[in-house]
Amino acid sequence: MLAIALARRGVSVDLAEISPQWHGVGHGITVQGNLLAALDKVGALGAVLDRGVPFNQLRMRQADGTLIAEVPTPRTGGPALPATLGALRSDLQAVLCECVYASGVTVRLGLSPGRSPRTPGGLTLSSPTAAPAATTWSSARTASGPRCAPCSASPPRPSRPACPSGGWSPAGRRRWTAPSCTTAVPGTRPGTARSRRPSAYAYLLDVDGAQGDFGTAPAWRLMYERSAGYGGTWGKIRETIGPDSSVSHTRIEWLLVDEPWHRGRAVVIGDAAHACPPLIAQGAAMCAEDAVVLAELVTGGLPVEQALPAFTARRMPRVELVVRNSMRLVRWEMGLEPHTDADVARVMSSTLGFLAASEP
Repeated sequence: MLAIALARRGVSVDLAEISPQWHGVGHGITVQGNLLAALDKVGALGAVLDRGVPFNQLRMRQADGTLIAEVPTPRTGGPALPATLGALRSDLQAVLCECVYASGVTVRLGLSPGRSPRTPGGLTLSSPTAAPAATTWSSARTASGPRCAPCSASPPRPSRPACPSGGWSPAGRRRWTAPSCTTAVPGTRPGTARSRRPSAYAYLLDVDGAQGDFGTAPAWRLMYERSAGYGGTWGKIRETIGPDSSVSHTRIEWLLVDEPWHRGRAVVIGDAAHACPPLIAQGAAMCAEDAVVLAELVTGGLPVEQALPAFTARRMPRVELVVRNSMRLVRWEMGLEPHTDADVARVMSSTLGFLAASEP
């Protein structure tokens, strides 16, 4: 996103990527309105809308499928855009990759950042000696110096729920009628979202742990067993999970990097600076907003040395609210603090309402 945003503002961009090849990672993604607004600013909105399914509400249900509430989702991207879009991560990445090359960005794959006192910003690029890491374990953050809050060490912290998540074509290629559905019992929370393809994306938030901590069963069997006891739409989805289902298990982590997010002319953004559990579905949106805002600031009237601290100061209140409220929902989900269903809806709605009413 940042490479595209800069290129569209006349900057000559070299993009270095640690992975030796680009490919879609993960299954489904909930694209909130403010992410759609950011995509519009880099010319990618139309292609993403063509590949997703828009919806404007969240249906919260009890474990047996009984409706708790149908919550309208604030239009965080403005009244002209859908409140939310269900899509596949691979489709979103494919659109952005197409835009990167169409923007004239020079792409160099298989490179990793490291420290060097002889280069601008103290960074250099070289071939990685280890497998690519997720952005929460960003080698760019390690090389450039910013540290996580509230701890002083760099590594991100597990948020307690693990997420066995899967995207598959249900039996009979059935379309689920609920555009978005969440259900809850103590300890786990499954949910669904739709994409343009004839398939459902489903997930299960579980207690923290690596996949091996739950036994030696394959991921699809784990997801099937851990979601026992749910009825309604999710109960029907559960019965379609089998050996042909594409299921992955991912530990959810969070971090919030202390100010500043830069050292010299090197800066970290997105999940390398702030990452949160997906309970408010704002992680990708915060990353996309970072990219658009940073491109605007460094190509504006301020010198880079002033633009980078201005970027952090502008973004910190917004991303901190998302991270803090996401972690509040995690504590509630895990039964660590008393709460009601109304509390969950209130925190989600108030967070999205703030994002809709404030500047990225």
